[in-house]
Amino acid sequence: MTAQRPPFTLPTRKLLSLSLAGLVCGAWSPVQAQQLSVEQLQERLQRLERLAGVVGDAPAEGTGLAALDQRLRILERRLELQEEERAAIAKTAPKITIDQKGASFKSGDGNYELKLRGLLQGDARVFVGDSNQNNTFLLRIARPTLEGSLGKLVAYRFTPEFAGDSASIVDAYADLRFNPAYTLRVGKFTSPVGLERLQSSSALVDVERALASELAPNRDLGVQLQGEVAKGKFSYALGVFNGAVDGRDAVSSNPDDEFEYAGRVFFEPFKGSESAWAGLGFGLGGSAGQKRGSGANFLPRYRTPGQATFFSYRGAVLADGDTLRWSPQGWFYRKGFGLQAEYIVSQQEVARDARREELKHRAWQATASYVLTGEDASYRGVTPSRPFGINGGLGAVELTARYGRLDIDDAAFPFYADPTVSASSVRSWTLGANWYLTPNLKLATNYLQSSFDAAGGGTRLPNEKAVFSRLQVSF
Repeated sequence: MTAQRPPFTLPTRKLLSLSLAGLVCGAWSPVQAQQLSVEQLQERLQRLERLAGVVGDAPAEGTGLAALDQRLRILERRLELQEEERAAIAKTAPKITIDQKGASFKSGDGNYELKLRGLLQGDARVFVGDSNQNNTFLLRIARPTLEGSLGKLVAYRFTPEFAGDSASIVDAYADLRFNPAYTLRVGKFTSPVGLERLQSSSALVDVERALASELAPNRDLGVQLQGEVAKGKFSYALGVFNGAVDGRDAVSSNPDDEFEYAGRVFFEPFKGSESAWAGLGFGLGGSAGQKRGSGANFLPRYRTPGQATFFSYRGAVLADGDTLRWSPQGWFYRKGFGLQAEYIVSQQEVARDARREELKHRAWQATASYVLTGEDASYRGVTPSRPFGINGGLGAVELTARYGRLDIDDAAFPFYADPTVSASSVRSWTLGANWYLTPNLKLATNYLQSSFDAAGGGTRLPNEKAVFSRLQVSF
Protein backbone atom coordinates (compact mmCIF):
# COMPACT_ATOMS: atom_id res chain seq x y z
CA MET A 1 0.00 0.00 0.00
CA THR A 2 1.28 3.44 -0.95
CA ALA A 3 1.58 5.84 1.96
CA GLN A 4 -0.92 8.71 1.88
CA ARG A 5 0.71 11.95 0.78
CA PRO A 6 -0.17 15.39 1.98
CA PRO A 7 -2.28 17.46 -0.43
CA PHE A 8 -0.51 19.98 -2.61
CA THR A 9 -1.00 23.63 -1.82
CA LEU A 10 -2.19 25.92 -4.56
CA PRO A 11 1.24 27.51 -5.27
CA THR A 12 2.89 24.06 -5.45
CA ARG A 13 0.28 22.81 -7.89
CA LYS A 14 0.70 25.80 -10.17
CA LEU A 15 4.45 25.32 -10.17
CA LEU A 16 4.03 21.59 -10.91
CA SER A 17 1.73 22.24 -13.86
CA LEU A 18 4.09 24.84 -15.31
CA SER A 19 7.06 22.51 -14.91
CA LEU A 20 5.30 19.64 -16.68
CA ALA A 21 4.14 21.94 -19.45
CA GLY A 22 7.71 23.11 -19.89
CA LEU A 23 8.93 19.54 -20.08
CA VAL A 24 6.51 18.55 -22.82
CA CYS A 25 6.90 21.78 -24.78
CA GLY A 26 10.65 21.50 -24.46
CA ALA A 27 10.54 17.96 -25.78
CA TRP A 28 9.11 19.24 -29.08
CA SER A 29 12.07 21.64 -29.41
CA PRO A 30 14.94 20.09 -31.47
CA VAL A 31 17.57 21.51 -29.14
CA GLN A 32 15.89 20.15 -26.02
CA ALA A 33 15.30 16.84 -27.74
CA GLN A 34 19.05 16.46 -28.09
CA GLN A 35 19.68 17.26 -24.43
CA LEU A 36 16.76 15.42 -22.81
CA SER A 37 15.56 11.99 -23.91
CA VAL A 38 11.95 10.89 -23.86
CA GLU A 39 12.87 8.31 -21.23
CA GLN A 40 14.17 11.04 -18.93
CA LEU A 41 10.97 13.05 -19.43
CA GLN A 42 8.98 9.95 -18.61
CA GLU A 43 10.94 9.31 -15.42
CA ARG A 44 10.46 12.90 -14.22
CA LEU A 45 6.76 12.88 -15.02
CA GLN A 46 6.35 9.56 -13.24
CA ARG A 47 8.00 10.92 -10.08
CA LEU A 48 5.68 13.95 -10.14
CA GLU A 49 2.67 11.68 -10.65
CA ARG A 50 3.64 9.66 -7.59
CA LEU A 51 4.00 12.84 -5.54
CA ALA A 52 0.56 13.99 -6.70
CA GLY A 53 -1.00 10.60 -5.94
CA VAL A 54 -1.99 9.90 -9.55
CA VAL A 55 -0.15 6.56 -9.85
CA GLY A 56 1.66 4.20 -7.59
CA ASP A 57 5.27 3.04 -7.83
CA ALA A 58 4.59 0.88 -10.89
CA PRO A 59 5.90 2.31 -14.22
CA ALA A 60 3.21 4.01 -16.26
CA GLU A 61 2.50 2.84 -19.79
CA GLY A 62 3.17 4.99 -22.80
CA THR A 63 6.56 6.28 -23.91
CA GLY A 64 5.78 8.64 -26.77
CA LEU A 65 5.38 12.38 -26.56
CA ALA A 66 1.64 12.07 -27.20
CA ALA A 67 1.37 9.71 -24.23
CA LEU A 68 3.33 12.12 -22.07
CA ASP A 69 1.00 14.92 -23.09
CA GLN A 70 -2.04 12.82 -22.19
CA ARG A 71 -0.57 11.96 -18.79
CA LEU A 72 0.13 15.66 -18.22
CA ARG A 73 -3.52 16.49 -18.91
CA ILE A 74 -4.65 13.78 -16.46
CA LEU A 75 -2.30 15.11 -13.82
CA GLU A 76 -3.54 18.67 -14.30
CA ARG A 77 -7.16 17.53 -14.01
CA ARG A 78 -6.31 15.59 -10.85
CA LEU A 79 -4.81 18.72 -9.36
CA GLU A 80 -7.94 20.72 -10.26
CA LEU A 81 -10.16 18.14 -8.57
CA GLN A 82 -7.96 18.18 -5.45
CA GLU A 83 -8.19 21.97 -5.34
CA GLU A 84 -11.99 21.88 -5.63
CA GLU A 85 -12.15 19.28 -2.86
CA ARG A 86 -9.96 21.39 -0.58
CA ALA A 87 -12.11 24.45 -1.25
CA ALA A 88 -15.28 22.52 -0.41
CA ILE A 89 -13.76 21.23 2.84
CA ALA A 90 -12.54 24.71 3.80
CA LYS A 91 -16.01 26.13 3.16
CA THR A 92 -17.67 23.76 5.63
CA ALA A 93 -14.85 23.51 8.20
CA PRO A 94 -15.38 25.32 11.54
CA LYS A 95 -13.43 28.57 11.98
CA ILE A 96 -11.69 29.38 15.26
CA THR A 97 -10.65 32.97 15.96
CA ILE A 98 -8.80 34.27 19.00
CA ASP A 99 -8.09 38.00 19.10
CA GLN A 100 -8.49 41.10 21.27
CA LYS A 101 -12.27 40.56 21.30
CA GLY A 102 -12.01 37.10 22.86
CA ALA A 103 -12.50 33.68 21.31
CA SER A 104 -14.96 32.81 18.56
CA PHE A 105 -15.99 29.41 17.22
CA LYS A 106 -17.98 29.62 13.99
CA SER A 107 -19.39 27.01 11.65
CA GLY A 108 -18.19 26.97 8.05
CA ASP A 109 -21.41 28.49 6.76
CA GLY A 110 -21.27 31.22 9.45
CA ASN A 111 -24.75 30.47 10.80
CA TYR A 112 -23.69 28.97 14.14
CA GLU A 113 -21.32 30.81 16.43
CA LEU A 114 -20.10 30.75 20.02
CA LYS A 115 -18.16 33.71 21.42
CA LEU A 116 -16.37 33.84 24.74
CA ARG A 117 -16.08 37.31 26.25
CA GLY A 118 -15.10 38.59 29.69
CA LEU A 119 -14.95 41.66 31.93
CA LEU A 120 -12.94 41.99 35.15
CA GLN A 121 -12.79 45.16 37.25
CA GLY A 122 -10.76 45.54 40.44
CA ASP A 123 -10.94 48.78 42.47
CA ALA A 124 -8.96 50.54 45.17
CA ARG A 125 -11.21 53.00 47.04
CA VAL A 126 -9.99 55.62 49.50
CA PHE A 127 -12.40 57.99 51.28
CA VAL A 128 -11.19 61.37 52.46
CA GLY A 129 -12.50 63.40 55.39
CA ASP A 130 -15.38 62.47 57.69
CA SER A 131 -16.90 59.71 55.57
CA ASN A 132 -18.19 56.71 57.49
CA GLN A 133 -17.24 54.39 54.62
CA ASN A 134 -14.22 52.11 54.80
CA ASN A 135 -11.20 52.27 52.54
CA THR A 136 -11.10 49.03 50.64
CA PHE A 137 -9.97 46.91 47.75
CA LEU A 138 -12.98 45.69 45.82
CA LEU A 139 -13.67 43.15 43.10
CA ARG A 140 -16.32 45.26 41.34
CA ILE A 141 -17.15 43.05 38.35
CA ALA A 142 -16.18 39.51 37.35
CA ARG A 143 -18.30 38.53 34.34
CA PRO A 144 -17.62 35.86 31.74
CA THR A 145 -20.01 36.03 28.78
CA LEU A 146 -21.18 33.44 26.28
CA GLU A 147 -22.91 34.82 23.20
CA GLY A 148 -23.45 33.85 19.60
CA SER A 149 -26.01 32.60 17.12
CA LEU A 150 -28.00 29.43 16.45
CA GLY A 151 -28.70 29.70 12.75
CA LYS A 152 -29.66 32.93 11.07
CA LEU A 153 -32.75 33.49 13.23
CA VAL A 154 -31.60 33.07 16.85
CA ALA A 155 -28.90 34.95 18.76
CA TYR A 156 -28.21 34.61 22.49
CA ARG A 157 -26.24 36.05 25.40
CA PHE A 158 -25.56 34.63 28.86
CA THR A 159 -23.57 36.58 31.49
CA PRO A 160 -23.16 35.47 35.11
CA GLU A 161 -21.67 37.72 37.80
CA PHE A 162 -19.14 36.29 40.26
CA ALA A 163 -18.16 39.48 42.08
CA GLY A 164 -19.76 39.97 45.48
CA ASP A 165 -20.75 37.45 48.10
CA SER A 166 -22.81 35.22 45.78
CA ALA A 167 -23.11 34.50 42.08
CA SER A 168 -25.97 35.97 40.06
CA ILE A 169 -27.20 36.24 36.48
CA VAL A 170 -26.67 39.61 34.80
CA ASP A 171 -27.87 38.92 31.25
CA ALA A 172 -29.72 35.90 29.93
CA TYR A 173 -31.67 36.47 26.73
CA ALA A 174 -32.35 35.29 23.20
CA ASP A 175 -32.95 37.42 20.11
CA LEU A 176 -35.21 36.37 17.26
CA ARG A 177 -33.63 38.28 14.37
CA PHE A 178 -36.40 38.51 11.83
CA ASN A 179 -34.90 41.64 10.32
CA PRO A 180 -32.57 44.47 11.48
CA ALA A 181 -35.71 46.63 11.60
CA TYR A 182 -37.52 44.29 13.99
CA THR A 183 -35.86 41.88 16.41
CA LEU A 184 -37.65 40.25 19.33
CA ARG A 185 -35.64 39.94 22.57
CA VAL A 186 -36.81 37.65 25.39
CA GLY A 187 -35.22 37.14 28.81
CA LYS A 188 -33.29 39.29 31.28
CA PHE A 189 -31.60 42.42 29.93
CA THR A 190 -31.27 46.18 30.47
CA SER A 191 -34.52 48.14 30.41
CA PRO A 192 -34.53 50.73 27.56
CA VAL A 193 -34.95 53.88 29.66
CA GLY A 194 -31.64 55.39 30.82
CA LEU A 195 -28.86 56.41 28.42
CA GLU A 196 -25.97 55.60 30.73
CA ARG A 197 -27.73 52.46 31.99
CA LEU A 198 -27.63 51.10 28.44
CA GLN A 199 -23.90 51.76 28.13
CA SER A 200 -21.59 48.80 28.71
CA SER A 201 -19.76 48.83 32.05
CA SER A 202 -16.48 48.44 30.16
CA ALA A 203 -17.11 51.65 28.16
CA LEU A 204 -17.91 54.02 31.06
CA VAL A 205 -15.56 56.99 31.20
CA ASP A 206 -15.93 57.25 35.00
CA VAL A 207 -15.51 54.51 37.57
CA GLU A 208 -19.15 54.60 38.74
CA ARG A 209 -22.35 55.67 37.00
CA ALA A 210 -23.85 59.13 37.44
CA LEU A 211 -26.71 60.22 39.71
CA ALA A 212 -29.26 60.17 36.86
CA SER A 213 -28.79 56.40 36.56
CA GLU A 214 -30.14 56.03 40.11
CA LEU A 215 -33.62 56.89 38.78
CA ALA A 216 -33.47 54.55 35.77
CA PRO A 217 -34.26 50.84 36.05
CA ASN A 218 -31.38 48.47 35.39
CA ARG A 219 -31.98 44.91 34.20
CA ASP A 220 -35.47 43.50 34.02
CA LEU A 221 -37.27 40.36 32.81
CA GLY A 222 -39.57 40.66 29.85
CA VAL A 223 -39.98 40.76 26.09
CA GLN A 224 -38.93 43.62 23.83
CA LEU A 225 -39.32 44.53 20.16
CA GLN A 226 -36.35 46.53 18.89
CA GLY A 227 -34.69 47.54 15.65
CA GLU A 228 -32.83 50.02 13.48
CA VAL A 229 -33.87 51.63 10.20
CA ALA A 230 -32.43 54.19 7.77
CA LYS A 231 -28.90 52.74 8.10
CA GLY A 232 -28.95 53.11 11.88
CA LYS A 233 -30.12 56.71 11.91
CA PHE A 234 -33.24 55.74 13.86
CA SER A 235 -33.49 53.03 16.51
CA TYR A 236 -36.29 52.03 18.82
CA ALA A 237 -37.20 49.59 21.60
CA LEU A 238 -40.59 48.77 23.11
CA GLY A 239 -41.11 46.13 25.78
CA VAL A 240 -43.22 44.63 28.56
CA PHE A 241 -41.43 43.79 31.83
CA ASN A 242 -42.02 42.54 35.35
CA GLY A 243 -40.88 45.93 36.62
CA ALA A 244 -37.70 47.00 38.41
CA VAL A 245 -37.27 49.71 41.02
CA ASP A 246 -35.12 52.75 40.28
CA GLY A 247 -31.44 51.95 39.87
CA ARG A 248 -31.75 48.21 40.50
CA ASP A 249 -32.27 44.86 38.84
CA ALA A 250 -35.63 43.15 38.91
CA VAL A 251 -36.09 40.08 41.10
CA SER A 252 -36.38 36.63 39.52
CA SER A 253 -40.20 36.69 39.33
CA ASN A 254 -42.98 39.25 39.26
CA PRO A 255 -43.62 40.19 42.94
CA ASP A 256 -46.99 41.96 42.55
CA ASP A 257 -48.73 40.65 39.41
CA GLU A 258 -48.27 44.06 37.75
CA PHE A 259 -46.37 44.76 34.53
CA GLU A 260 -44.29 47.72 33.41
CA TYR A 261 -44.17 49.07 29.84
CA ALA A 262 -40.91 50.66 28.71
CA GLY A 263 -39.62 52.12 25.47
CA ARG A 264 -37.06 54.32 23.81
CA VAL A 265 -36.56 56.12 20.50
CA PHE A 266 -33.18 57.45 19.42
CA PHE A 267 -32.11 59.52 16.43
CA GLU A 268 -28.69 59.94 14.82
CA PRO A 269 -29.67 62.08 11.82
CA PHE A 270 -26.14 62.61 10.42
CA LYS A 271 -24.73 59.14 11.12
CA GLY A 272 -22.36 57.93 8.42
CA SER A 273 -21.98 61.36 6.80
CA GLU A 274 -18.97 63.65 6.58
CA SER A 275 -20.78 66.32 8.57
CA ALA A 276 -19.27 67.74 11.74
CA TRP A 277 -22.53 66.63 13.39
CA ALA A 278 -22.11 62.96 12.42
CA GLY A 279 -21.59 62.06 16.10
CA LEU A 280 -24.83 63.66 17.29
CA GLY A 281 -27.52 61.45 18.83
CA PHE A 282 -30.62 62.26 20.86
CA GLY A 283 -33.75 60.51 22.03
CA LEU A 284 -36.34 59.85 24.70
CA GLY A 285 -36.78 56.88 27.03
CA GLY A 286 -39.63 56.15 29.39
CA SER A 287 -41.63 53.58 31.34
CA ALA A 288 -45.07 53.31 32.92
CA GLY A 289 -46.81 50.76 35.11
CA GLN A 290 -47.93 50.04 38.63
CA LYS A 291 -46.26 48.79 41.79
CA ARG A 292 -47.97 47.58 44.94
CA GLY A 293 -45.96 46.39 47.91
CA SER A 294 -43.34 47.25 50.49
CA GLY A 295 -39.65 46.65 50.81
CA ALA A 296 -36.67 46.76 48.48
CA ASN A 297 -38.53 45.01 45.64
CA PHE A 298 -40.97 47.92 45.37
CA LEU A 299 -39.33 51.09 46.67
CA PRO A 300 -35.77 52.25 45.89
CA ARG A 301 -32.89 53.54 47.93
CA TYR A 302 -30.70 56.13 46.23
CA ARG A 303 -26.90 56.10 46.35
CA THR A 304 -24.12 58.58 45.68
CA PRO A 305 -21.40 57.88 43.07
CA GLY A 306 -19.38 56.70 46.07
CA GLN A 307 -22.08 54.03 46.61
CA ALA A 308 -23.31 55.45 49.94
CA THR A 309 -27.09 55.46 50.51
CA PHE A 310 -28.34 59.03 51.03
CA PHE A 311 -32.12 58.47 50.73
CA SER A 312 -34.48 55.67 51.74
CA TYR A 313 -38.19 55.39 52.61
CA ARG A 314 -39.51 54.60 56.05
CA GLY A 315 -40.28 50.95 56.64
CA ALA A 316 -44.07 51.44 56.80
CA VAL A 317 -44.28 53.10 53.36
CA LEU A 318 -45.88 51.18 50.46
CA ALA A 319 -45.61 51.55 46.73
CA ASP A 320 -49.30 51.76 45.92
CA GLY A 321 -50.23 52.85 42.44
CA ASP A 322 -48.89 54.29 39.21
CA THR A 323 -45.20 54.64 38.44
CA LEU A 324 -43.88 56.72 35.56
CA ARG A 325 -40.42 57.64 34.24
CA TRP A 326 -39.36 59.77 31.32
CA SER A 327 -35.88 60.74 30.21
CA PRO A 328 -34.70 63.03 27.38
CA GLN A 329 -31.09 62.09 26.56
CA GLY A 330 -28.34 62.60 24.04
CA TRP A 331 -24.66 62.51 23.10
CA PHE A 332 -22.20 64.23 20.82
CA TYR A 333 -18.86 62.76 19.73
CA ARG A 334 -16.36 64.42 17.43
CA LYS A 335 -12.84 63.08 17.08
CA GLY A 336 -11.42 62.96 20.62
CA PHE A 337 -14.25 64.92 22.25
CA GLY A 338 -17.26 63.28 23.86
CA LEU A 339 -20.31 64.71 25.62
CA GLN A 340 -23.14 62.70 27.14
CA ALA A 341 -26.15 64.11 29.00
CA GLU A 342 -29.53 63.00 30.29
CA TYR A 343 -32.39 64.22 32.46
CA ILE A 344 -34.82 61.86 34.16
CA VAL A 345 -37.98 62.12 36.24
CA SER A 346 -39.28 59.20 38.30
CA GLN A 347 -42.66 59.41 39.96
CA GLN A 348 -44.39 56.88 42.19
CA GLU A 349 -47.62 56.78 44.15
CA VAL A 350 -46.87 55.84 47.75
CA ALA A 351 -49.03 55.28 50.80
CA ARG A 352 -48.60 55.15 54.55
CA ASP A 353 -51.47 54.54 56.91
CA ALA A 354 -54.43 56.40 55.39
CA ARG A 355 -52.33 58.98 53.53
CA ARG A 356 -51.29 58.84 49.87
CA GLU A 357 -48.92 60.95 47.81
CA GLU A 358 -47.50 60.99 44.30
CA LEU A 359 -43.78 61.73 44.65
CA LYS A 360 -41.60 63.01 41.80
CA HIS A 361 -37.83 62.72 42.01
CA ARG A 362 -35.58 64.36 39.40
CA ALA A 363 -31.96 63.98 38.34
CA TRP A 364 -29.61 65.02 35.57
CA GLN A 365 -26.01 64.55 34.58
CA ALA A 366 -23.51 65.79 31.99
CA THR A 367 -20.25 63.97 31.26
CA ALA A 368 -17.47 65.36 29.06
CA SER A 369 -14.32 63.57 27.93
CA TYR A 370 -11.36 64.25 25.68
CA VAL A 371 -8.79 61.80 24.29
CA LEU A 372 -5.39 63.49 24.34
CA THR A 373 -3.60 60.99 22.09
CA GLY A 374 -5.70 61.44 18.95
CA GLU A 375 -8.08 58.48 19.08
CA ASP A 376 -11.82 58.94 18.56
CA ALA A 377 -14.12 59.08 21.57
CA SER A 378 -17.34 57.05 21.35
CA TYR A 379 -20.26 55.67 23.33
CA ARG A 380 -18.63 52.23 23.06
CA GLY A 381 -15.29 53.26 24.48
CA VAL A 382 -11.79 54.13 23.23
CA THR A 383 -9.44 51.83 21.32
CA PRO A 384 -5.75 52.87 21.42
CA SER A 385 -4.19 53.22 17.98
CA ARG A 386 -0.70 52.55 19.36
CA PRO A 387 -1.00 49.94 22.16
CA PHE A 388 1.50 50.11 24.98
CA GLY A 389 4.72 48.20 24.36
CA ILE A 390 4.18 47.68 20.60
CA ASN A 391 6.60 49.64 18.40
CA GLY A 392 7.09 52.19 21.14
CA GLY A 393 3.35 52.81 21.63
CA LEU A 394 2.11 54.29 24.89
CA GLY A 395 -1.64 53.60 24.57
CA ALA A 396 -4.41 56.21 24.73
CA VAL A 397 -5.01 58.81 27.46
CA GLU A 398 -8.40 60.35 28.21
CA LEU A 399 -9.46 63.11 30.62
CA THR A 400 -13.02 63.23 31.99
CA ALA A 401 -15.27 65.60 33.94
CA ARG A 402 -18.84 65.09 35.17
CA TYR A 403 -21.45 67.00 37.11
CA GLY A 404 -24.86 65.79 38.26
CA ARG A 405 -27.68 66.42 40.68
CA LEU A 406 -30.55 64.40 42.19
CA ASP A 407 -33.50 66.08 43.93
CA ILE A 408 -35.98 64.29 46.17
CA ASP A 409 -39.59 65.49 46.16
CA ASP A 410 -40.11 67.79 49.17
CA ALA A 411 -43.38 66.00 49.92
CA ALA A 412 -41.40 62.90 50.90
CA PHE A 413 -40.36 64.54 54.20
CA PRO A 414 -40.93 63.91 57.01
CA PHE A 415 -43.86 61.48 56.68
CA TYR A 416 -42.47 59.10 54.05
CA ALA A 417 -38.74 59.56 54.69
CA ASP A 418 -36.76 60.38 57.83
CA PRO A 419 -34.97 63.75 57.39
CA THR A 420 -32.37 62.84 60.01
CA VAL A 421 -30.91 60.05 57.84
CA SER A 422 -31.97 61.06 54.30
CA ALA A 423 -30.97 64.10 52.25
CA SER A 424 -33.35 66.14 50.15
CA SER A 425 -30.82 66.56 47.32
CA VAL A 426 -27.26 65.70 46.34
CA ARG A 427 -24.83 67.41 43.99
CA SER A 428 -21.83 65.51 42.71
CA TRP A 429 -18.85 66.20 40.49
CA THR A 430 -16.06 63.93 39.27
CA LEU A 431 -12.68 64.49 37.62
CA GLY A 432 -10.87 61.56 36.11
CA ALA A 433 -8.17 60.19 33.84
CA ASN A 434 -8.18 56.94 31.88
CA TRP A 435 -5.15 55.18 30.41
CA TYR A 436 -6.01 52.61 27.75
CA LEU A 437 -2.78 50.60 27.56
CA THR A 438 -4.19 48.09 25.06
CA PRO A 439 -7.68 47.34 23.69
CA ASN A 440 -8.01 44.93 26.62
CA LEU A 441 -6.36 46.77 29.51
CA LYS A 442 -7.47 50.05 31.11
CA LEU A 443 -6.40 51.97 34.20
CA ALA A 444 -8.79 54.62 35.58
CA THR A 445 -8.55 57.11 38.43
CA ASN A 446 -11.36 59.40 39.68
CA TYR A 447 -11.63 62.06 42.31
CA LEU A 448 -15.28 62.48 43.25
CA GLN A 449 -17.06 64.75 45.67
CA SER A 450 -20.73 64.94 46.70
CA SER A 451 -22.51 67.49 48.87
CA PHE A 452 -26.00 67.28 50.35
CA ASP A 453 -28.96 69.46 51.26
CA ALA A 454 -30.95 68.62 54.36
CA ALA A 455 -34.74 68.42 54.44
CA GLY A 456 -36.67 70.64 56.81
CA GLY A 457 -35.94 69.63 60.38
CA GLY A 458 -33.19 67.30 59.24
CA THR A 459 -29.46 67.03 59.61
CA ARG A 460 -27.12 67.81 56.73
CA LEU A 461 -25.03 64.82 55.77
CA PRO A 462 -21.24 65.31 55.61
CA ASN A 463 -19.65 65.76 52.20
CA GLU A 464 -18.42 62.64 50.48
CA LYS A 465 -14.88 62.83 49.07
CA ALA A 466 -13.11 59.87 47.59
CA VAL A 467 -10.42 58.66 45.20
CA PHE A 468 -11.33 55.58 43.17
CA SER A 469 -8.83 53.67 41.03
CA ARG A 470 -9.66 50.78 38.75
CA LEU A 471 -7.84 48.10 36.78
CA GLN A 472 -10.04 46.74 33.99
CA VAL A 473 -9.41 43.74 31.78
CA SER A 474 -11.94 43.12 29.02
CA PHE A 475 -12.10 40.92 25.96
